[in-house]
Amino acid sequence: MNEAIALFGAGGKMGVRLSKNLLKSDYRVRHVEPGAAGRERLKVELGLECLEADAALENADVVILAIPDTVIGKVAHEIAPKLRPGTMVMLLDAAAPFAGHLPDRKDLTYFVSHPCHPTIFNDELEEAARRDHFGGAHARQSITSALMQGPESAFDLGEAVAKTIYQPIKNAYRLTVEQMALLEPGLSETVCATLLQVMRDAMDEVVRRGVPQDCARDFLLGHMNILGAVIFNEIPGAFSDACNKAITFGKPRLMRDDWMKVFEREEIAESIRRIT
Repeated sequence: MNEAIALFGAGGKMGVRLSKNLLKSDYRVRHVEPGAAGRERLKVELGLECLEADAALENADVVILAIPDTVIGKVAHEIAPKLRPGTMVMLLDAAAPFAGHLPDRKDLTYFVSHPCHPTIFNDELEEAARRDHFGGAHARQSITSALMQGPESAFDLGEAVAKTIYQPIKNAYRLTVEQMALLEPGLSETVCATLLQVMRDAMDEVVRRGVPQDCARDFLLGHMNILGAVIFNEIPGAFSDACNKAITFGKPRLMRDDWMKVFEREEIAESIRRIT
């Protein structure tokens, strides 16, 4: 395991996380970071020096693009002519690949991987792991990966790199790019993040109506814990008749009848178009 990896965006928030975990491996990593602040952060925090893009790409086996979705297409097209056939380009999100922003190079391997983040049902024993909500540092998390194009034999390399950059790992799932897009932005952002924001708005409203803020927060987060454990079969249990009636009448009050259309391909595509 000594493949050469060119890590673009190495000094960004995600790039630094990846850089730290890659230091634990035998991969030969070349760090690329255009921003002065990012280069300084890598030098001070990790003792790493950066290379110019062309030097980092020379005979690279894997190129990881830890850069914003909005510039992936531009950067991918800039570096593609400099990549030898068989090079793996790894993306950390399905948005740009799904939207067709990658160069038409049939001789390149395109691999997409994205973390699930540590589950809210956290059984970690160490305090640092219990407080690692993002993952990739102390808490175990599952990952998703897709071989978008390239030989089947390339999947093992891609997943091995993904397990390194997102470690420690709980489970590793193989999906298609289309399935990954259903998960994000569909499930995680359009649905989950939106409904969590609605719950926060609701909490703020009961505070406005007189409930002490600390009380409202404890009450909501505590109920998220037990209700979530029952709904997602983390524990055996059933809701009371009163709770079931509240759901029966509350769901149509809060949700449109056609809300699941957010998972239709055209809806996912439009969401990704806005993102990228």
